Amino acid sequence: MPKIADKYLQVDPWKVVEEGFDPGRNRVSESIFSLGNEYMGVRGYPEEGYGGDTLLGSYFNGLFEESPVTAHYKGIIKSLRFMVNAVDWLHTRITLDGETLDLAESRFSDFRREVDFRTGIYTREFVWHTASGKNVQLTFERLVSMKVSHLGAQRITFTPLNFSGTVQVRMGLDLAVLHEDQQRYYWKELKQGETAASGGTGIAGILGETANTRNRLFSGFRVDARDAVNNQLVQEEGYIGRELTLDLAQGKSSILDKLVVNVAEKDLTVRNDDLWQRGIELAERHTQLGYDAIAADQQAYWAQVWAESDIAIEGDPENQQGIRFCIFQLYQTYHGDNPGFNIGAKGLTGEAYRGLAFWDTESYCLPFYIFNNPKAARSLLEFRYQSLPQALKRAKELDCEGAFYPIATIDGTESCDLWQHSNLQLHVGTAVAYGLRHYVNITGDKDFLYEKGAEMLIQISRFYATRGQWGQQSGKYGYFGVMGPDEFQLMVNNNCYLNLMAKKLFEYTLEVLEAMRGEAAAAYGELATRIGLTDEEQKDWQNKAQHMKIPKDERTGIFEEHDGFFDLPHLDIHAIPVTEFPLYSHWSYDRLYRYDMIKQPDVLMFMFLYSSEYSLEEKRANYDYYEPRCIHESSLSPSIHSILAAEIGRSEEAYRFFEFATRLDLDNYNRNTREGLHTTSIAAAWMNIVYGFGGMRSDGERLVLNPSIPERWRSYRFMVTYQGTKLLVEVDQNEASVSAMTGGEVEISMYGNLVTIGEAGIRVPLRKAVIQ
Repeated sequence: MPKIADKYLQVDPWKVVEEGFDPGRNRVSESIFSLGNEYMGVRGYPEEGYGGDTLLGSYFNGLFEESPVTAHYKGIIKSLRFMVNAVDWLHTRITLDGETLDLAESRFSDFRREVDFRTGIYTREFVWHTASGKNVQLTFERLVSMKVSHLGAQRITFTPLNFSGTVQVRMGLDLAVLHEDQQRYYWKELKQGETAASGGTGIAGILGETANTRNRLFSGFRVDARDAVNNQLVQEEGYIGRELTLDLAQGKSSILDKLVVNVAEKDLTVRNDDLWQRGIELAERHTQLGYDAIAADQQAYWAQVWAESDIAIEGDPENQQGIRFCIFQLYQTYHGDNPGFNIGAKGLTGEAYRGLAFWDTESYCLPFYIFNNPKAARSLLEFRYQSLPQALKRAKELDCEGAFYPIATIDGTESCDLWQHSNLQLHVGTAVAYGLRHYVNITGDKDFLYEKGAEMLIQISRFYATRGQWGQQSGKYGYFGVMGPDEFQLMVNNNCYLNLMAKKLFEYTLEVLEAMRGEAAAAYGELATRIGLTDEEQKDWQNKAQHMKIPKDERTGIFEEHDGFFDLPHLDIHAIPVTEFPLYSHWSYDRLYRYDMIKQPDVLMFMFLYSSEYSLEEKRANYDYYEPRCIHESSLSPSIHSILAAEIGRSEEAYRFFEFATRLDLDNYNRNTREGLHTTSIAAAWMNIVYGFGGMRSDGERLVLNPSIPERWRSYRFMVTYQGTKLLVEVDQNEASVSAMTGGEVEISMYGNLVTIGEAGIRVPLRKAVIQ
């Protein structure tokens, strides 16, 4: 399906800038101007209230609610959980001469908003023209601290242009926030109040609890209002705030700061009074810093990020802005300060996909963190270890042993209410195992592998050893009645991706256990005893790996996506009218499953993940067969196709797939950015540059680099951390160079040659990539 950009933002290498206000695009901009720090996120909604189309979204990683699901059969989930919209900690109302500011009703001019990647600050400004003839310049700033997870800050600057006088402002914390997806208010107040203060104001706080799950949230704030002539506490049900009157002087700017601390708590054993006291103490400590100091810390944080993770592109301003937007959002979404958090498909930017995490985390997001922030990568894997008990329980519900990781989750339980996905998509566990293998190979973190990873591998292997069966005629082991990554093929047998990834899982588990017996014998003994690991089941895994069915036409070298795929009716996907997209909305559901049309890469996905095991000829044959059948209904699909196209020498095709990767949301290609950002697709955009044009492969014994460059670019550079060494890769139209910025020397493969990279680096003529 053709994708058409909706371009309305200014192109800037370090900012996203919107000039002029378009009510029809407001929700799109609210997503794009979202801020987050892994712990909490807030959409770019107008804090002063807006009567037009808006999604007032304030989210906290891991805070969730649930709703029942009607289940008539064993193994079907009975409830689903979702990220719940929470306190509006930016709540503001501004009144001048009896008129309350609302961009849906008020007259204003010179509207501009921006988010600066170097400061992490979202700024919005305009001139308000009141009905009484007064003009006031308003500038709104906000940030969520990247250094203090609980901390958010808000600044409003008033500059009267043609008058002196007073303006009334209310700032506070509002628990009465609608969860739009469910059309329900989920929060109830448990407590509110204000602490005493020797000078100025104390901490005004509120404690709320969700209706069903009893997740709790403390929010507390302090206001710094230097020009206030009146400053009074306001308390209402579910709301606490301050009513202020500012004395404004013509031509002089008056600043109003609000500093907020939010503390989420899911542990029901924590007493309300203890949570309140903890919140108050944190608020008193962190709000003392002041807005300017917090903003300075924020700028210093982002300076370090760009020094370690920037991708610079010369000759393509739009993609330069786009990839920095992607990196900015990836750090906002996750940076490892809160072990056990995960990454929802929309991050903390909207309610679509209910804030749930999918297999995309390990397949698409994890590589970025492995090579840029290994601490965050380990934290993501920690989530899977912490949720192992839920996976063990879920496997039993499906009449299996071991651990069955959910296709969609916020807390480790299955929250996909479509049984064909939650019960038939088995590949999440193999993605977790692959992610663990990838992380350990690149970082060398054997401690995590032996302390936690090995247990996950054993329990995942137990699931795949009890979910599969032996074919009557083939005598091969495989998986029957499944759905692979390609979600347009339902209840199939021997999905090639799943079978191959399960085979690799068994082999890796056995490899780890063998190494553990030699390197950490005591830990191995304790683990084997604790979970009842036997030699017999390890032999069983070896046998099933050796006899796994991998459907393939040996004559052509093409892997068959599943049994019978080659005999499905063929559909020319390019003949489908554009008006019928997206197909989910315009075709009857069962119609999707009748053809050899695929939604996203399946065979091509495992050929990318285990790239070193397949020849260019095999990749080319499978690409040529499957790419014409792929409808790219998933936003994750084009990146893998671009990466493989670059590898097999289809440079123009690679760039065509890449064209909208970094700007999928900035230019609203899928016309659904209003629902939130495509966070996992943003991670895929990073992969598209580094693995695609950079020619990096990381599945083999050593790192591989085979750089190429799009004709439109003059040069580009990126950085990756490999075995503790920070590598700088620079490519122009003539040469490619690799050097070590920090750390010791490392050995890599470049254009098929083993080279040792140190501080001096190497520089070689650019040539077409040939992956070895």
